[in-house]
Amino acid sequence: MNAIAGRMPFSAPIDPAALSTSQKIFAFATMCVGMFIALLDIQIVSASLRDIGGGLSAGTDETAWVQTSYLIAEIVVIPLSGWLSRVMSTRWLFAASAAGFTITSMLCGVAWDIKSMIVFRALQGFLGGSMIPTVFTTAFVFFHNKQRVIAAATIGAIASLAPTLGPTLGGWITDNSSWHWLFFINLVPGIFVTVAVPMLVNIDRPDVSLLRNADYLGMVLLALFLGCLEYTLEEGPRWNWFSDQVILANAWVSGLAGVAFVARSLTYEHPVVDLSALRDRNFALGSFFSFVTGIGLFSTIYLTPLFLGRVRGYSALQIGEAIFSTGVFQILSIPLYAFLARRYDLRWIMMVGLALFAVSMWDFSPITHDWGAHELLLPQALRGMAQQLAVPPAVTLTLGSLAPARLRLASGLFNLMRNLGGAIGIAVCATILNDRTNLHFYRLAEHLNTSNEAMNGWLAQTNAHLAELGQGDVDGSLHQLWQLTYREAQTLSYADAFLAIGLCFVIATAMVPLMRKVAPPAGPSADAH
Repeated sequence: MNAIAGRMPFSAPIDPAALSTSQKIFAFATMCVGMFIALLDIQIVSASLRDIGGGLSAGTDETAWVQTSYLIAEIVVIPLSGWLSRVMSTRWLFAASAAGFTITSMLCGVAWDIKSMIVFRALQGFLGGSMIPTVFTTAFVFFHNKQRVIAAATIGAIASLAPTLGPTLGGWITDNSSWHWLFFINLVPGIFVTVAVPMLVNIDRPDVSLLRNADYLGMVLLALFLGCLEYTLEEGPRWNWFSDQVILANAWVSGLAGVAFVARSLTYEHPVVDLSALRDRNFALGSFFSFVTGIGLFSTIYLTPLFLGRVRGYSALQIGEAIFSTGVFQILSIPLYAFLARRYDLRWIMMVGLALFAVSMWDFSPITHDWGAHELLLPQALRGMAQQLAVPPAVTLTLGSLAPARLRLASGLFNLMRNLGGAIGIAVCATILNDRTNLHFYRLAEHLNTSNEAMNGWLAQTNAHLAELGQGDVDGSLHQLWQLTYREAQTLSYADAFLAIGLCFVIATAMVPLMRKVAPPAGPSADAH
């Protein structure tokens, strides 16, 4: 009878200390599967947007919303997850999130036009986003001491590896099957997580009484702030920022809602996001490092496939194969991190990781138009190692000293900073590509005049070649010259973007000594279970 009661939906929570290590590991691993597929889907479509647009008869601007809608919805729900886990309990929030993610994945796979796809992707991001921060809080409840370091390393690896593998896996699926399977592959793991987590994770009770005193105004302000901010960042580069009235209006709404949300959160008795956690030096600095790693992680995933597609003309599969090395070297670096974490202060490991990320961006900067998988190997290998050495220690140092009661609300803010960094990084990189391409093009064009003997020789040779093909005319050779100049200008702008990312990591590296060595909380809070 007791065994049956232990499986009932609203049975009493189990003290994590009473669980065996194998039980905790299996429960944690199951939740990590959910986190992995939620993070994977951020970038799994990035190398296949052209195929999705073709399949749904949509233009480039419309197809971009397949990715944007997911990001906006996910970035809104992540900071709410701490409060939701207290209302629903950890296991039922995670199960509901996994179930919603699975159902909407199926709907994305059967979408009949671009509008339905955008709606389903937004629902997928909103319903599945809670799986990400919930894993963080559960890991710190389950594990302590050395086990906590390993758990944080696992979470950090997944947080950076899943988006990195997204374009590779997406390109392979699209090339070998169809874009529909980008979403159908979520069904089996999604169903498994939905069923398994309620049986394996039972560490707290739902508290529906929190609904009475909930900060609903704060939730609305948060949604307006983040939703409009994400829209502004995603669409701004495409529509020349504030010269577009819609972008300007969204920026104003985001700014005003953001100020109002901060004021509300600092004065309301039961805020939906615990901004007071930023008073803790480690948490404030850790959130900054999470923001910077988000810039590096998502911006490089954005830039590299874009370069390979636009400049090199690679297919989805070729793009995936060319950037696969990042994930490989990150996985190979996991044993190295485990070895170092047992022997050295996590702050200095993170410092090495951030510095290595800056070095990898410097190695990207000599990029030329003929770079492929071979030339990208070294900078991507360094980036993969850097991600593994930088992200896991940031998780432990930032969240490891917080009591469980604060951890739930704070972990959502920590994860939000990573996604927000990614959104801002992508927007800035898109602006750099646009503005610097024009600048480099005009600078190159200044040297392409009749006094340039090399250009005159090239035009004569091109005209002769076109004449052999029966296409010889001045306009044809000049058009080819324009294309070559534009290609080189584009390539130079990618180098500028990588250097800008590298500068962010130089600043972050210099700030690591400001962190304190992490110490566990003095004791569990009253509502730790």
